[in-house]
Amino acid sequence: MAGSAHATREAARRARLRRGSADDRRNRPARRLRPAPPLAAVAGVFTLAQLLLVRPGMGLGWDETVYVSQVAGHAPAAFFSAPRARGVSLLVAPVAAWSSSTVLLRIYLVLLSGLALYLALRAWRGLFPDRVLALAGALFASLWVTLFYGPQAMPNYWVAVGALAAVACFLRARAGRRDRAALWGLAASGALMALMRPMDAVWAALPLLALGLWRRHPRPLLALLAGLAAGALEWVIEAYAGYGGLARRLADASAIQGGLGLRVAVVDQLRSLGGRALCRPCTGQLPHPLVTAWWFALPLAAGIGLAIAVRARRTAPTLLPLACGVTAAFPYLFMIGYAAPRFLLPAYALLAIPVAEALLRPATMRPGARRTAAATLVVLALATHLAVQLAVLTAVAGRTTAAHRDWSRTAVTLHRLGVRPPCLLTGTEAIPVAYYAGCSSAATSGHNANTTAPAIARTARHTPVATLVPAGSRPPGYARTWPWVPLTDLRLYYTVPGAGP
Repeated sequence: MAGSAHATREAARRARLRRGSADDRRNRPARRLRPAPPLAAVAGVFTLAQLLLVRPGMGLGWDETVYVSQVAGHAPAAFFSAPRARGVSLLVAPVAAWSSSTVLLRIYLVLLSGLALYLALRAWRGLFPDRVLALAGALFASLWVTLFYGPQAMPNYWVAVGALAAVACFLRARAGRRDRAALWGLAASGALMALMRPMDAVWAALPLLALGLWRRHPRPLLALLAGLAAGALEWVIEAYAGYGGLARRLADASAIQGGLGLRVAVVDQLRSLGGRALCRPCTGQLPHPLVTAWWFALPLAAGIGLAIAVRARRTAPTLLPLACGVTAAFPYLFMIGYAAPRFLLPAYALLAIPVAEALLRPATMRPGARRTAAATLVVLALATHLAVQLAVLTAVAGRTTAAHRDWSRTAVTLHRLGVRPPCLLTGTEAIPVAYYAGCSSAATSGHNANTTAPAIARTARHTPVATLVPAGSRPPGYARTWPWVPLTDLRLYYTVPGAGP
C-alpha cells in the first residue's frame, strides 16, 4: 500500500515537471536558435543593393555633416540644433572618430543596416511564418527611401528598425511570462529609438504603452519605459545643460519645425515621393501617378491584412504594428508644414507586416482560375513597384552625388585661396562646405544661429574667414571689402590675415 502511494506521488511529481518544462519552452521562444535563411537572404540582398545602387563615395549630406562632425577628428563640430539627438553621432563614432573616409563610413553603415534589418525581422519569428516576414522585409527594403537612407548617417532608418523590433518583442513578452530575451529586446529597441529621435520614439510606442496600461502587462510596460528613458536620458540632460531646460528645448525644436500644430502635410509627402530629400517649402507638381500609386495602395493592403487576421482570430500581431505605424506617421502627416520621405520610414516598416499578409493571401486560396489571376496581379504589381522604386533611387543618388561634389570643389577652392584650418565659414551652405574644408561654421540668423556679425569680424582679424553668398546678393557688412571669386551660383568672399594682397 505504502509503496503504491509512493509510486503514485512520484508519477505525479514527474508529470508536473514535464508540464513545467513544456511551459518553459513555450514561454521562451527566444531560445529557438534555428537559422532563418529567408530573412537572412532578404537582409543580404538589401545590403548588396545599397552597395551597388547608393555609391559609397557619394559624400556626406547637410544633416550628415552635422552628426558626423560631433565625433570626427578632422573637422570641428557643427552647431547642434534643439531637435537633434546624439544617437547617430554615437553610431558613426567607431569609424568617424579615426577616419575621414566617407567610403569606409558608408560601408560600415551598409553592413550595420543589413544586420539591423535581419535582427528586427527575426524578432517576429513565431508570430508569423517566415514567408510573411521575408516578404515584409523585402517590401520595406525595396523602397527607394529605405535603400537611400540605410547607409546614411541619419536617424530615421534606425527608428524604423527599432520600432519594428519593439512591437515584436512586446507581443512576445506579453505572451510568455518567462521570455527574458523579449523583455531585453524590448528595452533595447526602445532605447535605440529614443537615442535616435526621442519624440519619434514616443509616437511610435504610443499603442504599446496604451496596451500595456489597459491590459495590465507590467513587465513589458516597464521594459519599454526603461528603454525609452535610457535612450532619452542624454537628450534630457543636454536640454538642461545647453538649451535652457527641457520645456525650452521642446519649444525651440517645435519652432525649428515651423511650429507644431494641426497642419495637413499629406500632399507634401506625396510630392516628396518623387525624390525630394526635403520638401520645404513644398511646391510644384505631384510626381507621376506610377510613382505615388503604392502610397495609396499601402493603407488599403494593410486594411485587408488586418481583416484576414481578424477572420483567422489572430488580431493582435497584425493590429499592433498597424496601430504603431499610424501613430508614427501622424505627426508628419498632420502636425508639420513640410515633408521629407525619410520621416515616414518607421510607418513603412511597421505597415509592411499586415501588407505582406494581404499580398500572400492568394497562396492560401484554393487552386483555380481565381487564385491564378490574383497571384498574377500581385506579381505584376510588385514588379512594377520595384522598377519604379529603382528608377527614383537612381535619379536621387545621381543628383545627390553631384551636389556633394560641388561642396567638395568649393572646399578645394577655399584651400587654394588660403582658407585652411583653423578657419571659419559662414553664409549659404556653410555647414556642409565647412565640414568638407575642415573649417568651423557659423550663422548670425536662422535655425543654426550661434554667433554675431561683430564676433565674425573680430575672428577675421586673426583667422581665415570666408562667406558664401548667392550670386546677385549683397555680402554681409563684415565681408564687403573682401576679395571674392565666382562659383557655380555663388560668390565666395574670403580673407586670409597676413597673406598679403
